[in-house]
Amino acid sequence: MLPARDRAAAGVTRRIALDTFGQSPQPVIETQRLRLRRHRIDDFEAFVALWATPKVVRFITGKPSTREESWGRYLRTAGSWSVLGFGFFAVEEKSTGAYLGDAGFHDARRDMLPSIEGIPEAGWVLSPSVHGKGFATEIVKALHAWGDSYLQAEKSVCIISPENLASIRVAEKCGYAEVTRTTYHDDTVILFERHR
Repeated sequence: MLPARDRAAAGVTRRIALDTFGQSPQPVIETQRLRLRRHRIDDFEAFVALWATPKVVRFITGKPSTREESWGRYLRTAGSWSVLGFGFFAVEEKSTGAYLGDAGFHDARRDMLPSIEGIPEAGWVLSPSVHGKGFATEIVKALHAWGDSYLQAEKSVCIISPENLASIRVAEKCGYAEVTRTTYHDDTVILFERHR
């Protein structure tokens, strides 16, 4: 058995490791109507419902996610902040506190050409109950205001299905321009770039 002083030191080290893991400096971004913040475990049921909605996933994965698939995505979302120092935020309506979806940047290491590996990729997904209210544009503009100063990247990218006209409009309003059309998982996507 370790002496008490060594056990205490080991306990402190473990606490520090446990307390530090997942505690990357994720900011809170606020707009007039919305708050972008760290995901919490109490968001998970709404997250599952969002990713199980056919209208939400039709241009993303093409099929509703199971609870297990959503859990994997949820953990990946949280882990991105620890590994990359950036990731996706939970989107919360300020007036109600309701979880509305997710938005942020990631590096998904997508198996596609041209490669976008190493370039911050913007993405956003919102509950159909708030579609058409201008929330996506509000979110993406706020994300990029933060990202332009924090990420220090020359550019960011996003990929969007050519059928997803609403997201294409959001991307264009936020400074994205089409670079090329390519395939990802056997589906045609448009690769957009935005230079800061």
